[in-house]
Amino acid sequence: MSTARVLALIPARGGSKGVPGKNLRPLAGHSLVTYAVNAARESGVVDRIVLTTDTDEIADIGRAAGAEVPFMRPPHLAADDTPMLPVIQHAVEHLASEGWLADIVVLLQPTSPLRRGAHITAAVRLLEDVQADSVVSVIALPLHLSPDYVMRVDDGRLVNFLPDGVRVSRRQDARPAYVRDGTIYCFRRDTLTRHGSIYGQDCRPLVIPTDESITIDTLEDWAEAERRLARSRVAR
Repeated sequence: MSTARVLALIPARGGSKGVPGKNLRPLAGHSLVTYAVNAARESGVVDRIVLTTDTDEIADIGRAAGAEVPFMRPPHLAADDTPMLPVIQHAVEHLASEGWLADIVVLLQPTSPLRRGAHITAAVRLLEDVQADSVVSVIALPLHLSPDYVMRVDDGRLVNFLPDGVRVSRRQDARPAYVRDGTIYCFRRDTLTRHGSIYGQDCRPLVIPTDESITIDTLEDWAEAERRLARSRVAR
């Protein structure tokens, strides 16, 4: 059995452009933070669930859901253009200053409410089994969106996006391609300190079925998440 200390880190600031107040408004009856906390608890592999936020309202929601809020995020780390890396570093360093060192960090962005505990469990186990620097969830792109098959406009001319694409005449011959979907970012604390990155040099994919993945960036995404969560409850 693994003795690694696993931190589930949930970033949820007060500001939001695409969906105003998204971390405060209910989605199918629950907050986005609550979905993230529930998935972490269901995983069975997480030692601490910590919310990093800049507002008391979101902190209260996090505590009610079962997360710890041992610090408030400073304003300079809660702007619209703040990268995620310094937010993660701030949280990990704060916990370390209190004497708790995470071995593995699982970043759970609240904008992926279809995330399940099984996704987290699989990511942590894969990270440990292959001794990688990180594990990131991905979904497969439709073959017609593979870089082998898509085109670009170059000086007014339509050409293959990749030179190898000239040999691909049928969509089914295109090589599979994947995109990060935001469900899971799982990495070692050593990856963060040694590389100044959550990816490191050895990043492994955790392939998520497309119907289990959504990232909420717009009101249209929010409506789709509502529909899919409602369907999943009916199916149960």
